[in-house]
Amino acid sequence: MFRYFPEVDIEVIHKQRDYYIIAFAFIAVALCFLIDSVANIELQYALGIAGWASLIFILQGECKYVRAQVFVAVTFATIGENFASIYMSGYTYRLENLPWFVPPGHGLVYLTAIVIGRTDLFLKYARTIAAFVVLVGGTWAILAFTAVIGREDEVGTLLFCIYLLFLFKGRSPMVYLGAFFITTWVELIGTSLGTWNWAAIDPATTLTQGNPPSGVAAWYCLVDAVAMGFAVPVMRRTKKVLKFLRIKKDTVGNLLPPLKKGD
Repeated sequence: MFRYFPEVDIEVIHKQRDYYIIAFAFIAVALCFLIDSVANIELQYALGIAGWASLIFILQGECKYVRAQVFVAVTFATIGENFASIYMSGYTYRLENLPWFVPPGHGLVYLTAIVIGRTDLFLKYARTIAAFVVLVGGTWAILAFTAVIGREDEVGTLLFCIYLLFLFKGRSPMVYLGAFFITTWVELIGTSLGTWNWAAIDPATTLTQGNPPSGVAAWYCLVDAVAMGFAVPVMRRTKKVLKFLRIKKDTVGNLLPPLKKGD
């Protein structure tokens, strides 16, 4: 099961910047949700602007492929938010809207999952950490399913099974490993502060679900699958558009009369 993960104690390049990103993400999530717990709509707008500014700034240090992945992830997750929350009411935000900080927040969470998975700590001890995730996540799913902790959570158990499938058979096991930690943090902080609440009965499946569901990291596995599938096409299309715009610019420049001295 663990053969898809790196060998024990492999040599990797240590990047201090990755740990700064991780620390920022965990702190920013908690601070944002804490502020939102008492925020009006105007303050939510400000949190959204701050979220976009932070995400864009961090992405400056990433390669084009990661930027494309994050762009696709934000687009797909935002569409999913509007469907699952606004339309289906599977979960509801405090002001019954889609807060402005949510789209860039998805980008930051997805990027953090990537960053966590490439750190030297996770690469060196990937198999041990994967075993820890299976043990903790599995225990959470079983206890939630039997309503020993919180309310009955059938959806969470189903999601955790899907998560395990991604973790041991998916294309990005290290990203999925990182996703467990950041999404668990996001869900526990967000639901405890009332930023959003999950419906007791999932409207799509009519199954019971916890607040939050135990296997919620599975959703980011799906986001990653979509991001990986569409990142390269997005890069190619962007390159074609930029090339077309440069050609149009050169064409317009050639059609304009040359400037005379003194103009």
